Amino acid sequence: MQNTENRPFASHRFSVAPMLDWTDRHCRYFHRLLTREALLYTEMVTTGAILQGGRERHLRYNAEEHPLALQLGGSDPADLALCAKIAEDYGYDEVNLNVGCPSDRVQNGRFGACLMAEPGLVADCVAAMRAAVTIPVTVKSRIGIDDRDSYEELAQFVATVAAAGCETFIVHARKAWLSGLSPKENREIPPLQYDVVFRLKQDFPHLTIAINGGVTSLDSAASLLRQLDGVMVGREAYHNPYILAEVDRRLFGNSGTIPSRREIAIAMLPYLEQQAGLGLRPHAITKHILGLFHGVDGARAWRRHLSENANKPGAGAGVLLDALEFTR
Repeated sequence: MQNTENRPFASHRFSVAPMLDWTDRHCRYFHRLLTREALLYTEMVTTGAILQGGRERHLRYNAEEHPLALQLGGSDPADLALCAKIAEDYGYDEVNLNVGCPSDRVQNGRFGACLMAEPGLVADCVAAMRAAVTIPVTVKSRIGIDDRDSYEELAQFVATVAAAGCETFIVHARKAWLSGLSPKENREIPPLQYDVVFRLKQDFPHLTIAINGGVTSLDSAASLLRQLDGVMVGREAYHNPYILAEVDRRLFGNSGTIPSRREIAIAMLPYLEQQAGLGLRPHAITKHILGLFHGVDGARAWRRHLSENANKPGAGAGVLLDALEFTR
């Protein structure tokens, strides 16, 4: 079982989005070197994956990752309640229900964005999870799906789920098309409608409302925080992770020096060595840090060296030191 000495967190003021195939435990360890305050999320994990024997593989994490939330995919209240309890026992700080992913695989499993059409079922899921755990249960959604995208329907969804005990909603400010668009297109083609999320906060001032979608700078995040309780950043935090180094100072008011990119890279060495000792090739970790030198001299050579060498047989932590030579 995981270390349960989790660190309390105050809010959803800034978080890094759950991203499939990206925000695994190695990525989150790296992100935590950049920010102590941001709330980190796992990739979405289905209830089936946990209950059918994959518990340790899907739920293990590094104790340094707190505060940390597990995002669950599912629609059976009993299964979700059991998985939420398992997550609490593992020491997670929050359980989040995915009501926003539009992929075909997710729809076929009757979870993700298609659940926005069933607010009563989502409420039942939240109520069951809330009854099973003492940690927060939150929901991540879209602003609508297909032609069911009126503000009135969104507000009814939020009211119904909030009545079941959900106090925090992270809202991707785009609707999702459940047919006709790929998951990638659903992140880009439906227009962003921040005003809809602003209106939600105005109409539900007692709830914590965080926004997701299209945020590419801390200036944008700071601006959004003037009207909302939180901002969730996804792809920008992955492709240009050094923006996280300023989060604690700019958005949480913390003092202290901001580590350099090089200091962050060197701080990854003990972790690389530890994981290599467990038989893991460096590529499983270094693939997440390719963007560390984004926009500075030597960035392309840094990426190329890691991409070409970190997965070779016998590769070790030294591959990172060699790549650093290109950034001097």
